[in-house]
Amino acid sequence: MFDVLVYLYENYWRPDACPDQAQLSRKLSSVGFENDEIADALNWLAGLADAAASHAGTQSATALRVYSSDEQEQLGEKSIAFISFLESAGVLPSPMRELVVDRAMAISGAPLDLDDLKIIVLMVFWSLGEEPDALILDELFVDDEDRLIH
Repeated sequence: MFDVLVYLYENYWRPDACPDQAQLSRKLSSVGFENDEIADALNWLAGLADAAASHAGTQSATALRVYSSDEQEQLGEKSIAFISFLESAGVLPSPMRELVVDRAMAISGAPLDLDDLKIIVLMVFWSLGEEPDALILDELFVDDEDRLIH
């Protein structure tokens, strides 16, 4: 499923640039994705759209986020730390954080791999029509082993 999401991010600059669901399914299939991967990704994206509509309210910037035990188990220590990093850097406001957590909880298998969480973060930005700044994109795309230390 995550490969489909990355493909959509790389090939459609925003969600409304995507063709309708039936045509998109055919295109993804012709590119080589399996039908179950496509269905999972499109269902996940529909859930993201629904969650974005329901999380439209604002939250206090000073509120402390406490993760439930289910969220801690699903996200894992590394993912929670990464979400905290993005929040402290000022690039992941509370409503977006809640979208990330909501969509992470919709993924089966615990704990969630950090690379998968990074894709979820990208897709939340993408779904809202926002482009993360270059430094955050670097955090989301570049593996630590591939970084050059200056």
